[in-house]
Order: sequence, then structure tokens, then C-alpha cells
Amino acid sequence: MAKKVVATLKTSTGKSFAKVVKLVKSPKTGAYSFKEEIIPNDNVKDYFAKK
Repeated sequence: MAKKVVATLKTSTGKSFAKVVKLVKSPKTGAYSFKEEIIPNDNVKDYFAKK
């Protein structure tokens, strides 16, 4: 039976968090990899806007 991997990301302080996954291309090899982070919901748009 499969386990539930994603834990709750809401804390008692009332701030909600989101797990974001970004595709990153390596400048050296040209291969793609995934970068995962847990950030506050307020910063999600800013995270994807930066390069």
C-alpha cells in the first residue's frame, strides 16, 4: 500500500507553505534537473520570476 508522501505544510503560526519544483538547465552539460524548495505562499510568484 502506498504511503502519503506529502506532509501538511501549514504551521500553527498561520503561514501557509508550498512545495515548488523548478526545471533547471545545467550550463555545463545541457542536461535538465529539478530543483525543489518549500517556500511561503506569498513568495511563489517571485520564485518563478527570478532567473
